[in-house]
Amino acid sequence: MKTYHVVAAIIQKDDRILATQRGYGEHKGSWEFPGGKIEAGETPEQALAREICEELAMDVGIVRHVVDVSYDYPQFHLEMSCFLCVILEGSPQLLEHEAARWLKPDEIDSVGWLPADVLVVDALKQQALV
Repeated sequence: MKTYHVVAAIIQKDDRILATQRGYGEHKGSWEFPGGKIEAGETPEQALAREICEELAMDVGIVRHVVDVSYDYPQFHLEMSCFLCVILEGSPQLLEHEAARWLKPDEIDSVGWLPADVLVVDALKQQALV
């Protein structure tokens, strides 16, 4: 089974966390934390900055590492490093996603998260970030 190494941004603004809805692929319509694959020669932090710029046309600053998640989808294995981020410049522009929502802590379970992202939400709850 192929393994993908990816990064995800938990973008925080005030008391809200950004959720994005996939606009393509098998999981189109599901909600996720934005991010993507780590390219050869990139650090996770470099990959995260690049992916957020490509997907949302904004710059983020990494506050800290939150959690690493491993998840087996039917077609592949996912290794995802997740970082708490803040917006340095810009505001989310949906270049690859169908929708985005800023979720308050009591709304975090109101969207249909992808299975791997559910594990991230659980970690956020355990760390009292939501």
